Amino acid sequence: MPHYNETQLAIRDAVRNMVDKEIRPIASEIDATERFPEELTEIFGDMGLMQLWVPEKYGGPGGDLTTLCLVKEEIARVSQACSMFAGQNSIAGILPLLHFGTEEQRQRILPEIAKGRTLTAVAITEPHAGSDVSSISTSAIRDGDSYVLNGQKVFITFGSVAHKILVFAKTGDIARRGIDNISCFLVDTRTPGFSAGKGDKKMGMNGIPNCPVYLDNVRVPAEDMIGEEGAGFIAAMRILDINRPTVAATAVGLAQGALDVSLEYMKERKQFGRLIAEFQGLQFMVADMAMQVEAARELTYECTRLVDSGQLDNIAKMSSMAKCFASDMAMKVTTDAVQIFGGYGYMKDYPVERMMRDAKILQIYEGTNQIQRIVIARHLLDL
Repeated sequence: MPHYNETQLAIRDAVRNMVDKEIRPIASEIDATERFPEELTEIFGDMGLMQLWVPEKYGGPGGDLTTLCLVKEEIARVSQACSMFAGQNSIAGILPLLHFGTEEQRQRILPEIAKGRTLTAVAITEPHAGSDVSSISTSAIRDGDSYVLNGQKVFITFGSVAHKILVFAKTGDIARRGIDNISCFLVDTRTPGFSAGKGDKKMGMNGIPNCPVYLDNVRVPAEDMIGEEGAGFIAAMRILDINRPTVAATAVGLAQGALDVSLEYMKERKQFGRLIAEFQGLQFMVADMAMQVEAARELTYECTRLVDSGQLDNIAKMSSMAKCFASDMAMKVTTDAVQIFGGYGYMKDYPVERMMRDAKILQIYEGTNQIQRIVIARHLLDL
């Protein structure tokens, strides 16, 4: 098992208690009704979970990646959707500001995020630009001391409820296809011209809104551009490298939850006059599931150890490995859990059906697993 310090274990235990009290009772309901559980914003904010990565000097808890991954893993055991609230503003607000923002931006924005009530989103994907970020067409044209943004983004998680959205857009020669003319802007969603479209109907992750967002002459102060003009792609890739272990941790938690309920079911369900836990075929299945979960956990927390200790030279390869392996594992383990439950596993009365649907997106978002394999191979081959 990975090594955790006393503070991390105390936070994990507190989160476990919160999950049992606040999330377990609503996990199935928010999936069935697709209700956005806005009450979790206050609960998570008061516990410091949304803003976990904000340094103490800006009023935050000063947590690290290992702690955030522990939190997300613990919540995902019961609800992958609700785990999205943990560190919710890290990828769109905290990490970009810490790694690419100016001190003035950090002093201005992070104390507000540290209060634990700010919801954020990231807007990169467009109708014709997914993994191929160089093909985005959203434009940001300089006009005096501001930029005017125009374009459409799709599949934006928390897009309809976010207070701030990190928008990636073409600057300079906006007609040129490439990555060295992409910049990023932290956009206040109250800005005139910004709007969110109708929520997407999804296979899983119900309760967490995804939707298109539209930018119609949205005027953003130049001081809200994060990093240098044209350096947005580099910023995005570094942020994803650091954040991808949280996807892996979510996958580990989801798979562990599926394994847990499978073991409970096997100890209760009888067929042919005996518990199905006695059937060797099913014993082999859960043994494989447990090995896969533990292997993914070890890889994930080795990755967080490297980040927390500042060893970032190899982090792109390691984070891609962790995200890819853990999400593939979660898809397999949740599918096996449905099989163990048999016909009941296909019914919405049991959580494994929801877990299997939720698992699929882990292989797609924050870089598809095909892209992760390309990243890994390029590092191995020095390409």
